[in-house]
Amino acid sequence: VQLQASGGGLVQAGGSLRLSCAASGRNFSGYYMGWFRQAPGKEREFVGGIGWSGGDTYYTDSLKGRFAISRNKFKKTVYSQMNNLEPEDTAIYYCAARFRSSTEWYGWGQGTQVTVSS
Repeated sequence: VQLQASGGGLVQAGGSLRLSCAASGRNFSGYYMGWFRQAPGKEREFVGGIGWSGGDTYYTDSLKGRFAISRNKFKKTVYSQMNNLEPEDTAIYYCAARFRSSTEWYGWGQGTQVTVSS
């Protein structure tokens, strides 16, 4: 499995970014695709995820309403639309995959840097 996040950049507070996660290496039917982030000096935290087959989404409570995850099965790409960004959203964002019945995430790539200026 290979997952590559992209789309990060520098944005002012209140702005928006859309991250992409290009997936390859297998059929992802039955998988969840997740977004995570890691801010400087902090542990990696879960942002949200989407079921590859059904498109069901779930988010960490603190980000509900600002982040929206979607996927394009034809393009094998998962997206994270991030709105009303805050300086606290500054982090490296990663995508990963896990099988529905598993708790182990894998396929981590290099991540993409998001920097939100105040």
